[in-house]
Amino acid sequence: MKTITPTLLVLALAIGAGQALAQDTMQTHTPLRPISECIRPDRINAWHIVDNRTAVVGTGPQYYKVTLQSDCPRLGIGPAGLMFRANESNRAVAQGQICGEVGETVRSRDQPPCAIQSVSKIDKATFKALSKKATRHGSGADQPTTMKP
Repeated sequence: MKTITPTLLVLALAIGAGQALAQDTMQTHTPLRPISECIRPDRINAWHIVDNRTAVVGTGPQYYKVTLQSDCPRLGIGPAGLMFRANESNRAVAQGQICGEVGETVRSRDQPPCAIQSVSKIDKATFKALSKKATRHGSGADQPTTMKP
C-alpha cells in the first residue's frame, strides 16, 4: 500500500503539469472576435516593426499589435516589406483576415514566413508610441492584392 501512495502522487503531479501546459498552449492563440474586427491586409495603410517579435499595423481608423511566435529579424526589409498570409479557413471564408489564429504568418520578400502568435487591437496613442520605437516601417501599398493559396 505504501508504494501506491507515491505513485499516485507522481501521477497527480504529472496530470497537473499536463493540464497547465495545455492551458498555456490554448492561451497562445486567442483570436480576435468577431472576425470583422480582424486585420484586413488589403486595408493596411501603415506598418511598423517595433522589434524582432512585434509589429504594429494601421488600417485607417483601426490599429493592431501583431506578436510573433519567435524572432523574425529580417521582417520589413526590402520591397514588399510586410506580407500577411491568412490561414486556410480565413482565406476561404473571411476575405483573408488576420485574427491571430493558428496557421497565420507574416513575411518579407526572400524570408521564410514567421508564425503569428497573437493579434490585438490597440488605440491610436499606443500605435504612435510603439511606432516611435520602430526600426522599419512602410505602407500597405506593398500588400499583395490577390490571395494566393
